[in-house]
Amino acid sequence: MIDDATFRERYSRQIRLPRVGEEGQRAIANANVLIVGMGGLGSPVALYLAAAGVGRLTIADFDVVDASNLQRQIAHVEADIGLLKTESAAKRLRAINPEIAVTCLDYTLEAEEFSELANDHDLLIDCTDNFPTRFQLNDASLATVTPLVSGAAIRWEGQVTAFDPRQPDSPCYQCLYPDQDIEAATCAAEGVISPLVGVIGTMQALEAVNILLGQGQLHGAVWLFDAHFMEWQKMTLPKNPACPACGTG
Repeated sequence: MIDDATFRERYSRQIRLPRVGEEGQRAIANANVLIVGMGGLGSPVALYLAAAGVGRLTIADFDVVDASNLQRQIAHVEADIGLLKTESAAKRLRAINPEIAVTCLDYTLEAEEFSELANDHDLLIDCTDNFPTRFQLNDASLATVTPLVSGAAIRWEGQVTAFDPRQPDSPCYQCLYPDQDIEAATCAAEGVISPLVGVIGTMQALEAVNILLGQGQLHGAVWLFDAHFMEWQKMTLPKNPACPACGTG
């Protein structure tokens, strides 16, 4: 267990911020965060949350490290090829911050497991690349009233948003994508420029810290990033009364 003096020294640059302080840093240290996906987005999310001092990280991914991942999935290195992504990422996270607890889930999660996990976590972070898992995470978020941070990146385009069912005006993921039958394009098929996932993943990590501090900013808005032209656009996303997941109509 880290002693008070070491704690204050390690996180001194955050503690000195008026919006954090020692109380906020303790809140971060006491948080339990679930990150689903240890690829291009999950890598920067997990690395930055470990460095920021999130006390308990649960990382979920059933896949293994492949050579084609190394172009953008910065939690993994050449020597990790063939290892489970959770195992590979956990090594990096513990190396960055040995004081945090890291739990690995290296299998495909079923729908009911998401709600069970959500009950044990303060925040859910969607770093996946498929719509079925995204919808399952959204359902778990709504069922357990747990905030959800969502990101996506492909080709030269990315987006980031958050959903906070604790806020009565917050939309959910299905307010953004009502049709569950849509299929996601994949980086394997379409390609992706390497630093884009870092930009979006870092934004997810930043919003995660904001939420843990009680200062979430992204619910009700979707930020869209064009990496080729280096342009951000903000799209307002209102709660849909007819939403099949969270609507009242």
